[in-house]
Amino acid sequence: MTSEDLKGRVALVTGASRNIGRAIAVALASRGADIVVHVARDTNAGAETVAAVEALGRKAELLSGDLSDPETARGVVADAAAAFGRLDIVVNNAAIRPEAAFGDITFADWRQVMGVALDAVFLVSQAALPHLEASDQAAIINLGGLTGHTGAAHRAHVITAKAGVVGLTKAMAHELSPKGITANCVAPGLIDTKRVSNEGAAPKHHDTRKTLVGRRGTPEDVAEAVAYLAGSAGRYITGETLHVNGGTYLS
Repeated sequence: MTSEDLKGRVALVTGASRNIGRAIAVALASRGADIVVHVARDTNAGAETVAAVEALGRKAELLSGDLSDPETARGVVADAAAAFGRLDIVVNNAAIRPEAAFGDITFADWRQVMGVALDAVFLVSQAALPHLEASDQAAIINLGGLTGHTGAAHRAHVITAKAGVVGLTKAMAHELSPKGITANCVAPGLIDTKRVSNEGAAPKHHDTRKTLVGRRGTPEDVAEAVAYLAGSAGRYITGETLHVNGGTYLS
């Protein structure tokens, strides 16, 4: 993929305030795309992502809102498309990942996780369809997760949401391929990220798993996979889940 592979394209990256979301925004910008940076609430962190994109000579727009709300999701997509007059790439990265024993998860907890990690993928992708159909290189990339395939303790709501993302991705691939839109999932494994205060410590399942490559992944490792699927080299790939986990499945 060349540095100009996405020149003239516009990408919406949800949950792009930090970590994987920010790395994805930067990776797409480094290949020429202008970026709409979405954050749920932390506009200060979002502004840092905008600055990182602009430092690469690309344009960036900052939007915020709760994407689990249908009206808000539609508004964010409309504003994203209006910002630069088009929308070619949607990266559904926004998620929350609380941990709790199965018996302690309330239905409110369950619905909150589903709303952000699964419902929002549906709402944003559906709202983006008219804009993506007008592109000659449209792509939807959804962020899944390792535990959505392996399971883990204390994450029943998160695991269910991420497993749902995989199924939704396959369904979208079937329906959207005739419209020239690819739909794929990237599933990060053990990734070193900076935790914010309300996230707590690293997930418990990190303590019981290891990689074959001898290190944890970085947000940039995940971002490179997303950029590949968004670019011209990934046009013959749809409905797939690309695992970025350093061989954790085999360890």
